Parts: sequence; C-alpha cells; structure tokens
Amino acid sequence: MNIATTLHSWDESVALFERRGLPVSSYENLYEEEYDVHSGALSVDGHFDLDTAELDGTGYIVDGDLTVSGAVLNIDDGCPALVVLGDLRAAAVYLEGDAKLIVRGSVHVEAFVGNMTDKLVMLHGDLRAGVTVLSSEFEPDLVEGTLHGPVLVPPYLADAYPGPAGAGMPAAEAVLVPEVLRAGADDSDGLRSFNTPGVHGGRLLSRIEAGLPVTLAAGRR
Repeated sequence: MNIATTLHSWDESVALFERRGLPVSSYENLYEEEYDVHSGALSVDGHFDLDTAELDGTGYIVDGDLTVSGAVLNIDDGCPALVVLGDLRAAAVYLEGDAKLIVRGSVHVEAFVGNMTDKLVMLHGDLRAGVTVLSSEFEPDLVEGTLHGPVLVPPYLADAYPGPAGAGMPAAEAVLVPEVLRAGADDSDGLRSFNTPGVHGGRLLSRIEAGLPVTLAAGRR
C-alpha cells in the first residue's frame, strides 16, 4: 500500500486539525508526535491494513475523504492512528487491537465491527452501516451524528442501543449471513472472545478479510 504523504510535526498536524474544524477533544488524546499527511481525497484499492502499514510518523492523516475498496483493519496492538478529515467509505471497518480512528465526517460501510480493543474511536458525523457489531466492552467513544442500521451488542449494552422506535436489538440471524453465525453454545473454536449473541467472531473476520458480504442485505444485491 503506497500512499503519497508528507511528514508533519505535531504542531503542523494540530494547525491542520484546527483549519478543518476537528475538535480538540478528538486530537488531544493522540500521541503528540509526527504524522504522515496525505493531501486531498485518497482512494485505496484493497484493504487498508493498519497493522502492516509502513510510515515515518505515528499515524496517517487524510486531509479529505478516504475511500477503501476493502476493509479498514486493525487486529494487533501497536498500530498507527488513522485520522480522516472528510468522510470514510469502506467495505468494512474491523477494530480489535489498540485502534485510534478519528473521522471528521461520516462513515459509510457494510459492517462496522469492534471487539475488546483498547481504543480511541471518535466519529463526528453519522455511522451508516449495514450492521454494527460491538463485542467485549467495545463502544465507540463518540458517534456525534446518527447511527444508522441494525446494531448487534452483548446483553449489557442492549439498553444503550434500543433499535428503531425502541424495537430492541434484532437477532443476529435476521441480519448476518449464515456463514458468520454461531452454531450453538459449543461452537466456540476461533471465537476471538466475541460475546455478541449469535455472532462467531473468527468467521466474521475471515469473511471480511476475504471481501465477502457479511449481511443478508448485501448478499442479495
């Protein structure tokens, strides 16, 4: 993944954040180090894998919209930050390591998945997802706009995500393709510590990595 960037000092990065109207509450929790800045909109063919990124600074800043034909992925600890100063469009976002994801605009994905990560995730626009799956105490630190689409969460988060008109959380099998569902209580091999009812975390990740649909709606397109 070759991205044309310019290395910015922390002061230069802050000046850019201020010009783009990114609130201090978002960037004050980033490491005050150098960042690789891409000027303007960026399109990435394939996955944007934060775990394998090679860059000079502590993270990426995209000064515009980011469009990824595959998924934005973070599974391991120690990944760089990703700051998008426009909208983020991708097939999916899967966060499980120590992700730092800040989006000034809205996020448009088929699947937004977060699992047990020590993270900083702040979305200042809408989260428009075919499905949002939250597991093992993962919650975005901020979704300033509206969360669109069904949300699958562990029981202890159900009151925080009541669904449209208080309808409640849908069953996983009503939203997800059968290939990513748990077959039963004993189906725990490769689960990746997922505690979202009905969801098999390992098979969900594998399908996202393979670029295959994970929601029934996407599979019918």
